[in-house]
Amino acid sequence: MKHTSSWALRRVLKSLGRYLPLLLASLLLAAASVAGTLYIPILVGDAIDQIVGPGQVDFAAVSTLAVRIAVLAGLTAILQWVMTAIHNRVCFCVTRDVRRQAFSHLQRLPLAYLDSHPSGDTLSRMIADVDQFADGLLMGFTQLFTGVLTIVGTLGFMLSISWKITLVVVLLTPVSLVVAAFIARRTHGMFALQAQTRAEQTALVDEAVTHTKLSQAFCREDALTEKFDEVNARLRKHSLRAIFYSSITNPATRFVNALVYAGVGVTGALSAISGRISVGTLSCFLSYARQYTKPFNDISGVVAEMQNAFACAENLFELIDQPAEP
Repeated sequence: MKHTSSWALRRVLKSLGRYLPLLLASLLLAAASVAGTLYIPILVGDAIDQIVGPGQVDFAAVSTLAVRIAVLAGLTAILQWVMTAIHNRVCFCVTRDVRRQAFSHLQRLPLAYLDSHPSGDTLSRMIADVDQFADGLLMGFTQLFTGVLTIVGTLGFMLSISWKITLVVVLLTPVSLVVAAFIARRTHGMFALQAQTRAEQTALVDEAVTHTKLSQAFCREDALTEKFDEVNARLRKHSLRAIFYSSITNPATRFVNALVYAGVGVTGALSAISGRISVGTLSCFLSYARQYTKPFNDISGVVAEMQNAFACAENLFELIDQPAEP
C-alpha cells in the first residue's frame, strides 16, 4: 500500500509521542530564547535614544544598557545551545526507533516479498531513505519551532510599539506565504520520484556487483551498463528538478521580505519625522522587521527539505507496513 504525506506525518508524530517531555522542554527553551532575542532590540533602541547629539550622551545609561544587552545575549546563547542538544537527541532517537522497527519487520517478511523486490531497493530504504528522513526531521526541529515562535513574538512586540507600522508588515506577509506554499506543493512529487529512482539505481548496482560472474558468463556487461546509464540519467533529471525548484523558495521569499523591510522603513521614517516615534524606536522596528522576515526564509527551506524527508518516510513506512509472515 502506497502511503501519502499525511499518513507519513501521522506516523512521524506518533513516533515523536514517546519523547513528549523532551519536546515540551525544547518548546519552553525556544520560547525563552526567542523572548530574549526580541527584547535585545528594545534595549538597543533605548540606548540610541540616550544619544541625543554631540556632548549630549548619557554615558551612565548607555553603559547600563550595554551590560544588560551582553548578559541577555549570553543567556540566550546558552538556552539555544541546550535547545539544539535536545533537538538532536529527539531526532536521532526517533530515527533509531524507526530503523530498528524496519530491521525487526524485515526478519518477518514473507519470502514472496523478498523475491519480488530487489535487495538493493530494500537496502536503499533502510539506509539512504532513513538518512534523508533524519536530516529533514532535524532541520524541521531546529528551525521550525524557533521560526514560528519568532514570528508570533515579533508581531506581539511590534503591536505593543505601533499598530500602524505592524499593519504594513501583516498586509505584505501573505505574499511570502503564498509564494512558499506554491513552490512547496510542487516539490513533493519531484522528491518522491528522486527517492524511487535512487532505490532503483541502488538495486541495479547491488545486483550487478553481487552477480558479476554470472553477468560475465552470459555477456550481459554491456546491457547492464546501458541500463545503469538509463537509470542514472533519470535520477539526474529528477534530482536536478527537485533541487532546482526547492531552491527557488528561499530567493523568492527573500525578495518579498525585502519589500516588507522597505515598507517598514518608509512608514517608520515618516512616523519618526512627524514625532510619533523616536529614532530608537524606529531602529527597534527595523530590527524586528528583519527578525520577522528571516524565519520565513528558514521555514521555506525547511518545508522543501521536509518534502524530501516525508517522501523517504513514505518508502520506509511502506516497507514496515508490508504483511508479515504468520
